[in-house]
Amino acid sequence: MPMRTGGFIIENARWLGAGALLAFLSSFGQTYFISVFAGEIRAAFGLSNGQWGGIYTLGTTASAIVMIWAGGLTDRLRVRALGAAVLVLLALACLLMATVSAAWLLPLVIFALRFAGQGMTSHIAVVAMSRWFIASRGKALSIASLGNTAAEALLPLTFVALMVHFDWRLLWILAAVIALAGIPVLIGLLTRERTPQSWASSEQSAGMLNRHWTRNQTFRHSLFWFMVPALLGPPAFSTAFFFHQVHYAGIKGWAHVDLVALFPAYVALVVVAMMVSGWALDKLGTARLIPWFQVPMVAGFTILAVAETLPVAFFGLFFVALTTGANSVLPNAFWAEFFGTRHIGSIKAMAAAVMVFGTAIGPGITGVLIDLGFGLEVQYLFVAAYFVATTVLMVIGVGRARPMLAAPA
Repeated sequence: MPMRTGGFIIENARWLGAGALLAFLSSFGQTYFISVFAGEIRAAFGLSNGQWGGIYTLGTTASAIVMIWAGGLTDRLRVRALGAAVLVLLALACLLMATVSAAWLLPLVIFALRFAGQGMTSHIAVVAMSRWFIASRGKALSIASLGNTAAEALLPLTFVALMVHFDWRLLWILAAVIALAGIPVLIGLLTRERTPQSWASSEQSAGMLNRHWTRNQTFRHSLFWFMVPALLGPPAFSTAFFFHQVHYAGIKGWAHVDLVALFPAYVALVVVAMMVSGWALDKLGTARLIPWFQVPMVAGFTILAVAETLPVAFFGLFFVALTTGANSVLPNAFWAEFFGTRHIGSIKAMAAAVMVFGTAIGPGITGVLIDLGFGLEVQYLFVAAYFVATTVLMVIGVGRARPMLAAPA
């Protein structure tokens, strides 16, 4: 496998590199990056934790709504053109954060960052990998996703260190410069796209019943609704865990820094899970894997709920990492395999909107429940039960749809 994978990477380096670059640059709109500046933003505008959380939820929810329409542009425009345009928008969003002077403008700024960054930039990357690669779709998605994982491991630490010496607003200007610098690199990598638009009709892979499903047809199909709770779960509750990490450490009686020390190993496990999932997907197919990929979340959140020591908590994070890594690959391949690739941009946009909405509501719901007296430990047991339910729904939905993959048109 290593030699075959190495040859695959070398042969497709420019296209995989474009996907990884877009995934990396999406970090400027991701929660793990924006949260680095949460203290400075709150202090600058006199916001409470609740007010800042509300602003974040509002902006993120708005970006999820717009994604439903804008994501379909990937079906009509080349990656190098659309990617470059979105990176310009992302740079402008970073500049907005650097210059915003009134609290009432913050929802707009968060909307711009979340839409251009977490939304469109990452969406373009996964749609490109899903469309450009068929037999090796799993490997392509996992390799491209390494861009986001690398950003998650490097950028927060780097920018926290830079904040010691530079004003936080200057660092958002730096983020804008990095986003703009990615444009010529992206265009250079894609001077020849792997699947030019003129070849699209002959290079597409069909889905169930040997059809290319449209967004409206997908929306009306029962399989989509069986998958919606599973799409919401990982982004909602993984984001909630990291969003409330200080509170979690406090109720467990641990130093926050000791909990954070577990995160690099967690990120490494996510990478391993992501790569293994990509390899397994190409060998076994999405239909066999996706119904079960959230089972580790059941174990993970149960252990996090009852953990009394950091080593036990890390055991919980180990299981969370398994699903988080697989979640970067399997759902993205699922839409292409079951509904075809001709309209994959529009279809994936709906799924992306659901996931972005999950990142909006997860921290908000858990925070409100904490205020109402429902502790995180109790909540995490209910989260584990939620993932039992999503697994049952996927088993039923995918089981009913799987025979149609091989059915004639």
